[in-house]
Amino acid sequence: MGLVVHSASSFSSLYPHPPWTSSRPSRSQRSSSTKLRVCASVESRKMELLKCIQETERGLSTTPEQRASIEEALVRVEGYSGGHPISLAKLDGTWRLQYTSAPDVLILLQAAATLPFFQVGQIFQKFESHAHGDENGGIIRNIVRWSIPTFLEEQEGATLLVSAKFKLVSLRNIYLQFQEMPGRSHFKI
Repeated sequence: MGLVVHSASSFSSLYPHPPWTSSRPSRSQRSSSTKLRVCASVESRKMELLKCIQETERGLSTTPEQRASIEEALVRVEGYSGGHPISLAKLDGTWRLQYTSAPDVLILLQAAATLPFFQVGQIFQKFESHAHGDENGGIIRNIVRWSIPTFLEEQEGATLLVSAKFKLVSLRNIYLQFQEMPGRSHFKI
């Protein structure tokens, strides 16, 4: 007779299946169980990645060892995609920056760290896939909130908005094309 294994409590694993159930799980039960294990593993890998980026000041104070750990954790999370292409629909939405290695963003964070009169607030990326009917791309907007205390109101500050078109160029990569056009990049105070 098989044993019931329940991740919420090791106590339940001590009791056999009730007599009215089969001791051998059905194919759908095995498939469901596998999916649950994969989801739990993905969530565990995501938590490992989030732990790696803690204390890095969004990437500003990252040591070479931390960068290596972050890259390894990122590869482990990406490994669960099974080589499937990026789902543009899943990118849709506004994402808050937690960590970056992008020099153009790190220079803003560095300026805020060294200039006492400049503060960088939240940084977001907003994805709109299939914008303007493009099946393999869309629009991305980088949104940076910043302020200069006593000059700009600290609560509101200012917002830098930079827009670009993006295209899916491979299974795991997008290409950004920034354009200097009126209304594409602007400050909002």
